[in-house]
Amino acid sequence: MTLKRICVFCGSSPGARPEYALAARRLGQEMAKRGLGLVYGGGSTGVMGEIAAAVLEMGGEVIGVIPKSLAEREVAFMELADLRVVPTMHERKALMVELSDGFIALPGGLGTFEEFFEVVTWAQLGIHNMPCGLLTVEGYYSHMISLLEHAVQEQFVEDEHRSMILVDDNPASLLDQFVSYRPPDIDKVDWVKSIIRG
Repeated sequence: MTLKRICVFCGSSPGARPEYALAARRLGQEMAKRGLGLVYGGGSTGVMGEIAAAVLEMGGEVIGVIPKSLAEREVAFMELADLRVVPTMHERKALMVELSDGFIALPGGLGTFEEFFEVVTWAQLGIHNMPCGLLTVEGYYSHMISLLEHAVQEQFVEDEHRSMILVDDNPASLLDQFVSYRPPDIDKVDWVKSIIRG
């Protein structure tokens, strides 16, 4: 799979630990080294601002996508050469997906969770076949990973669908997984029929 840009979902706050910002910078630097552009939520603060600044400092491409309501609150990264202001959150997510070849979640809050699991669900449904990964920093996503394993055990999530979510605590290793990623060979028609049959 050819990767040109990675969409990164992450928090607009810095979180409780300096390691979150450090991980964002390391991911941004690693992406820029590999010639990968960044697509992200367009913010200038928190983990968002850190990854964007890191990519820019290394001369990489950064595309910010932000809804007008947030841009008007002066949280947008106004120095970006490519800042796209859209009317709604729905349009924001659709454009981020359109511009990207893979998706990574850094530490973040409810918006990060929602955005990441939406693109994973789209992969499950065969809407796209791009890699989706969690960069777990200081164990941030450990409980979420345990929940996913529990959902598999309780037969609400298939093993094949759980395997779509790549996990690593090292930015370089996670990006290596993205390069070698092959989506599971799942017959979507039969799978949807089995859901309908209950």
